[in-house]
Amino acid sequence: MKRTSKNIRLENTNEFTSKLFEWSQQFKQIAWLDSNNYEQQYSTYDLVLAVDANIILETTYKNAFDQLKQFNNDINDYIFGYLGYDLKNDVEALASNNLDGLGFSDLYFFQPKKLFLIKGNKLEIQYLKDFEGEIDSDFELISAYKRPLNHIDHNVKIRKRITKKYYLEQIERILHHIRRGDIYEVNFCQEFYAENTSINPFEVFKKLNDISTPPFASFLRIENHYVLSASPERFVRKEGQTIISQPIKGTAKRHTNKKKDRLLAETLAQDEKERSENIMIVDLVRNDLSKTALKGSVKVTELCKVYSFDQVHQMISTVVSKVSQEIDTTDIIKSLFPMGSMTGAPKVSAMQIIETLEATKRGVYSGAIGYFTPSNEFDFNVVIRSILYNEAQKYLSYSVGGAITSKSNPEKEYQECLLKAIAMKIALKS
Repeated sequence: MKRTSKNIRLENTNEFTSKLFEWSQQFKQIAWLDSNNYEQQYSTYDLVLAVDANIILETTYKNAFDQLKQFNNDINDYIFGYLGYDLKNDVEALASNNLDGLGFSDLYFFQPKKLFLIKGNKLEIQYLKDFEGEIDSDFELISAYKRPLNHIDHNVKIRKRITKKYYLEQIERILHHIRRGDIYEVNFCQEFYAENTSINPFEVFKKLNDISTPPFASFLRIENHYVLSASPERFVRKEGQTIISQPIKGTAKRHTNKKKDRLLAETLAQDEKERSENIMIVDLVRNDLSKTALKGSVKVTELCKVYSFDQVHQMISTVVSKVSQEIDTTDIIKSLFPMGSMTGAPKVSAMQIIETLEATKRGVYSGAIGYFTPSNEFDFNVVIRSILYNEAQKYLSYSVGGAITSKSNPEKEYQECLLKAIAMKIALKS
């Protein structure tokens, strides 16, 4: 089913995008991907909105990547959705038996009836042919949209899934594994949650996004399930025959004093422990990319560069490769999944330890949200700094974690988790 496209020059992009987001809330399937106008080398659009599913793929991890390949190839159009962390069980002989309060499927993608692509003040609207008659009327409706007030006072009572004492004990267990040589690094996470709670996901996401203004923000609605993500991290992008992965490892707090803030960033850039974390994951990503890369094409174009976001400084590296035109896009993602920044190295051993020591099934957290295009390109974030919400069960959750290496100090790792959780905590208060 082909699409009808219309290009429009916006007079006020910020005003229109605000109204567009409000208008989108009527639909049961929403994928809102927002760069917050963050300047980046690898970017096609500033903002993308896909709404209203025409065809859906929703499945467990069993043969999930094969199903996704078939779905993507059959539709040959834009599809949007997520890859849950537990698709690891489709890639390796692993299992996920920990507590799951959220109840997301392991994989979900949909072909949208209506698609909005924004770059600068240029808007491209793409509707499936059956709905092309609604383009002009929808644009007029959005331009004049006034959202009915539906304010909810948010003061969500957040609980810790594990105690600080338990967290510190698990870090000591991980350090024991490292000393034994089982692993070099593992990303260990903990959940914060609330039961019997009601939120307005639209309002909470706006607040979370305003606090963090990250380059890979996303608002995902699937019926009664929501992901409100303020992610600073790209998992992987395919641009022509180029594959780009940008793992984050290394975090430092911001300071209101400019001189002290600059010193914190400089200290992070030189921190031996943080650099070693990052370089280990870069090596893992290089290895993963080599599985599908043309010979000699894997390159590290940026190593341990510090970027500053509203809440934290982050150390980011960029690894690229070239692939053959014949290789299937889904196979590329499968060869990289899950992302090394959320597992550790070696990857399989790290994931086994994660399953043993963590208390909660990760689900969509530390998975990826993004889209495939009809020209066999894709772009996916890493689902971190995110609030997940099951409206039907009134269960809300966010998880945070960090990379544990031989140089890790358990108390400092715990404090880093709390630092990463600040934005979500603030967003859930009125």
